[in-house]
Amino acid sequence: MYKPVILIAMLLSGCALKQYPQSANVSDAEAQTYDCAALNQEIAKSQSVKQQIDKTGEFDALTILGFVGDFGIGNGLAKASANNKAAARLQQLENLKAVRCEHNAT
Repeated sequence: MYKPVILIAMLLSGCALKQYPQSANVSDAEAQTYDCAALNQEIAKSQSVKQQIDKTGEFDALTILGFVGDFGIGNGLAKASANNKAAARLQQLENLKAVRCEHNAT
């Protein structure tokens, strides 16, 4: 009786086979200590993370396995989450740069 419920729950839960890099929000300590050079470096790192997410999301054998396992839902959710976190961090860094480095044209 419970087997169909468990099977449906497993199919809907999604299982990401790909591991996407995760970005953390800019912490208060980071915001206080970053100067313009450090902000530029962190922005470059965040852009690199976004490129890694795109590269990880490319079609490969794990994409096929993910589709067979859960129609690709898990991998799609993991990629979307990683993209959202990376975009949020990049936006926070850009906002901080606009405030900290307004006198420096970089």
